[in-house]
Amino acid sequence: MTSAAPEKQLYRTYPELTDPPAHVPPELVYDVDIFNLPGAKDSPHAAWKKIQEEKPRIFWTPRHGGYWMVTRGEDILTVQNDAVGFSMRAALVPNNPRPFPAPPMEKDPPEHAKWRILISPAFSPKVVQAAEDMVRKFAVDLIEGFKDKGECEFVSEFTSVLPIVVFLTMMDLPLEDRERLLPPASEIARSPDPTKIHHARMALKAYIEDAVSEREKNPRDDLITKILNSKVDGEQIPHDVAVGMLTLLLSGGLDTVKNLMGFCCLSLAQDPELQRRLREDPSIIPNAAEELIRRHGVSLTARLVTRDMDFLGVQLKEGDQIQQFSYLYGLDDATVPNPMKIDFDRPAPIPHATFGNGPHRCPGSILAKKEMLVWLEEWFKRMPEFWVKPGTVPQQNSSMVLVLSELWLSWNPQ
Repeated sequence: MTSAAPEKQLYRTYPELTDPPAHVPPELVYDVDIFNLPGAKDSPHAAWKKIQEEKPRIFWTPRHGGYWMVTRGEDILTVQNDAVGFSMRAALVPNNPRPFPAPPMEKDPPEHAKWRILISPAFSPKVVQAAEDMVRKFAVDLIEGFKDKGECEFVSEFTSVLPIVVFLTMMDLPLEDRERLLPPASEIARSPDPTKIHHARMALKAYIEDAVSEREKNPRDDLITKILNSKVDGEQIPHDVAVGMLTLLLSGGLDTVKNLMGFCCLSLAQDPELQRRLREDPSIIPNAAEELIRRHGVSLTARLVTRDMDFLGVQLKEGDQIQQFSYLYGLDDATVPNPMKIDFDRPAPIPHATFGNGPHRCPGSILAKKEMLVWLEEWFKRMPEFWVKPGTVPQQNSSMVLVLSELWLSWNPQ
């Protein structure tokens, strides 16, 4: 009997530190590790704000294969808006392309639009508005479930539930699958280990394969069935491409809103005056939600440089990876005054790039904003003043998504 062949390694491994290539000026090399950032366990946003203030507007880090970082607001916008020069085909650090096709993220303009249009209708303002009652019901049920206890662990009891059950409902997937899906989705966004990232991606893909097989036998009026039946340039999209699209969509919908809400809640728990204003004047909630989103963005996608170019006075080479920090646009003093302060009276429109810009702006941003609004409305209708539970420490860190993994809250039950 012969043993099974070992699995082909479909991902790259990198040395701890990579020597800079010849086109990188030595004075622009800084050892900055997104997974091990000083101060991130106290406040990842403050830690990255310090990098923005103290480092050059563009620099090169030798971590995770070596790549460029840009942290100033105007440069972040330039990278986000130029989807041809800066391709999303290298969105993750460390740079390991998915072992399966995943449009529309990995398609560059003009091809990108043909694929994005297949998923955009599922997150249109009309569809999200129609889903509001569902979002509100889930939010109310969760809040009422712990309100009388006088405390909750906000991540496991609220943010790990609301955005995910809403997303699964919209995709017509079983809500109980949440526990199966959260670990691999978190691994993809948070791990620097290429092996773990690969296996997490394949776990989500295997889950979607099962769902696709079921829809092929029993079609429904849902996004999965619509993607399976979609055409691009008049041709039915291949099975593996449909699976890849849905896997990408699933992984994108499971982790970011969870952490965004968590950081917003932490800031509110630390500021009774902000709570009082939301409780006493609900009319400010839409502007307050936008300000909280600006202050607490969580994602930082990277890009692939597609041609040799001069950028910000340095030479970028085709194949270089470059990382832009979406949330740092809204934390730049050149974007908004006193950006670390939460100001519910900040004039609208409040500038931020939390959901990206250009062709690759997050297609789920309208849904994310709706969830934020509903959470704030229902929370402050029902909850008294709350604070971080004494004796506990919020668990925060930096990775490809800024993470708030534990937040204990206390209040006096009414």
